[in-house]
Amino acid sequence: GRAVASRWLAKHCARSRDSPLPSAAMMLTNKARQQGPRQAVQKKAPETPKLEVLIANRDYVGAITLLEFEIAQQADARSASGWQHNPATREYEWVVGGTQPPRPDDSTEEVRRLLWRAYAAFHCGDFKKALDTYTSLAEDHGYTDPDMHTHAACCLLGLGWYKEAEERASQGPASPLQNRLLFHLSHRMNDEAKLMVHHQKLHDRTEDQLSLASIHYLRNHFQEATDIYKRLLLENRDFTALNVYVALCYYKLDYYDVSLDILNSYLSTQPDSAVALNLKACNQFRLYDGKAAEVELAPLVSSAPSIEKVEFDLVRHNMVVFRNGERAMQVLPALIDVISEARLNLVIYHMHNSEVEEAYNLLKDLEPTSPQEYILKGVVNLAMGQSLDSREHLKVAQQYFQLVGASASECDTIPGRQCMASCFFILRQFDDGASF
Repeated sequence: GRAVASRWLAKHCARSRDSPLPSAAMMLTNKARQQGPRQAVQKKAPETPKLEVLIANRDYVGAITLLEFEIAQQADARSASGWQHNPATREYEWVVGGTQPPRPDDSTEEVRRLLWRAYAAFHCGDFKKALDTYTSLAEDHGYTDPDMHTHAACCLLGLGWYKEAEERASQGPASPLQNRLLFHLSHRMNDEAKLMVHHQKLHDRTEDQLSLASIHYLRNHFQEATDIYKRLLLENRDFTALNVYVALCYYKLDYYDVSLDILNSYLSTQPDSAVALNLKACNQFRLYDGKAAEVELAPLVSSAPSIEKVEFDLVRHNMVVFRNGERAMQVLPALIDVISEARLNLVIYHMHNSEVEEAYNLLKDLEPTSPQEYILKGVVNLAMGQSLDSREHLKVAQQYFQLVGASASECDTIPGRQCMASCFFILRQFDDGASF
């Protein structure tokens, strides 16, 4: 019995030595087999944004990007199908070797996308792109909507090409938009007769009243503009952005605390508004100093390595002012035709550095329209008269100072009284000057 047991044990041990123990990989395989096949985890692909959503969110850069991608896709599809655009006939012609004809609605779809691209570019402030898109619609696609002349004229207004804008607008049909456009062009070209003609055509609709308020503001009639904005706010509670316009008017009226209160209320719901943040910074500058103003602009400039790299022209300009002219020669010259105050602040920079001739050359062709411009031209002409011993320049300075000091709006202000004192000083009437 022991012999049989010994033979069985020897045979069993021999088999165990020949058959290795199961490895870790084998055990994992068996475990996986028991659990069944593992399902692959699929990542959800990001959805392409909808144009309607981008426009509603005022993401005009995103809208332009999406539209240009779709237009490029459509052009690639046409090239692959064998259809090519013929500029002479303004139609797509079949090229031998093509495999797939275009859909009948392709041309209509491309026109629709181009119209939206022009809309988004205009609202993004890229007036050149919007104008080029309208030109392409007319020349390459034969789009003949007569209102497009008015829309293109709006782009020309944004580019500062006032004469061309007036000529283009006159080619379109009469409409409220055309009248508002010509109303603004009349103001920009100092044509008072045409201004009154288009003023009389304005109605009580919201767009016309907003246009009228903006003209009041541009003509320094800040109280009249404020009254219109307040009335429109009472009638349209949802037009919360009008609060920024009201705050801007109060800023111009030197009511900085009131302006700040209105802005703080608006920024509580729209904390990323570049216009509101910039205006708040200007109020802080008037009430305190440049450092307090810079704090308000931090959300807009924190990512920029230098002033020149700040995205917004107006913020770039104001950063120079808040820092007492730092980087003025690098920033302000390029903004002279973009921001009206850039020329004036560049003149002040030259005056602070005793560069009187450079300051004079910047102002000699400027027709002053505001008290600040009259005062600055007076100061520059006074400095030129003293440096050149020129009675002519001194006479011009005296006239500018007298215009400001005797005006009904400035006679009781500190700058107005300083102007009258300077006027009498130039005339050597020192007793009269001392009374101011």
